Amino acid sequence: MIRRPATALLAATLALAAPPALAQDWSGQVTVYGWGAGVGGDFTPFTGAPTLSFDKSLSDVLEDLDAAVFITGLARRGDLVFFGDLTYTASSRAGLVPPGIPAAGEVSLRALTLAGGKRLQAGGGTTVDVLGGLRAWKIDGEVTSPVLSVAPSASFVDPILALRVNTPLSDRWSVLSYVDVGGLGVGSDFTWQIAVTANYQARDNLFLSAGWRHLAVDYSDGGTVFDGALSGPILGLTYTF
Repeated sequence: MIRRPATALLAATLALAAPPALAQDWSGQVTVYGWGAGVGGDFTPFTGAPTLSFDKSLSDVLEDLDAAVFITGLARRGDLVFFGDLTYTASSRAGLVPPGIPAAGEVSLRALTLAGGKRLQAGGGTTVDVLGGLRAWKIDGEVTSPVLSVAPSASFVDPILALRVNTPLSDRWSVLSYVDVGGLGVGSDFTWQIAVTANYQARDNLFLSAGWRHLAVDYSDGGTVFDGALSGPILGLTYTF
C-alpha cells in the first residue's frame, strides 16, 4: 500500500478549506437616483389623432414633470459583469392642438434594462464594461379633448449594446460614463442613452453622485407614434457590498 506523506495530506486539507480567490468573489452595488427629467417629444395615439407635444427645454420639462426616478444595480465576479436599470417617469401637459382645440395629455414610461458582459482594464485604474442585453418598455398615454378621449399603450423589447466606463480621479473622486444604443426595428425604431456622473466616496461603501442622463426612444406601431426623450440632471446615492 502506498502511503502519502503527511505534508501532502496537510496541503490537500488546507486547499479544500481555503476560501475562493478574491478575484472570484461576488461584489455589487445599488444606486438610487432622483432625475429632473420629464418626457420631451411628440405623442400621437393613433392615425389621424392630434399630436401632443411635450416641450424639450429643461424649465418646461420640469414644469411638466410629475415623477422621475431610476435605480441601477451591478454585480461582478472577476471579469464577469451583470447590470440592471429600472426607470419610471410620468409627465402631464395641457394646451392646444390644431386647429386650436384645447387638449390635455399624460405620458408615463417604464423601462427595465438587463445586460451582461465583460470588464476590461484600461490602465490607471480605469475599467471598461462591455455589455449586451435587452431593454423592456411600457409606454402608457392619454389624450383628452372635447372631441376625443383615448388612452393607448405599448409594450416592446429592444436589444442593446452598452459601454460603462469608470475613471478614478483621486482617492475619493471618480467619473462614471455610460452609453448604449439599440432598437434597430426589433422593438422600437431606435433607442439610445448616455449618462455621466461625478462620484464622491463619502464612506467605505457609500458614494454620492451628480450628473446628467439622456434616454431617447423612437417608436411607431399601428398608428401609435412616440418620438421622445428623457433628459435632465441626476442626483444619486450608491451603496456597495
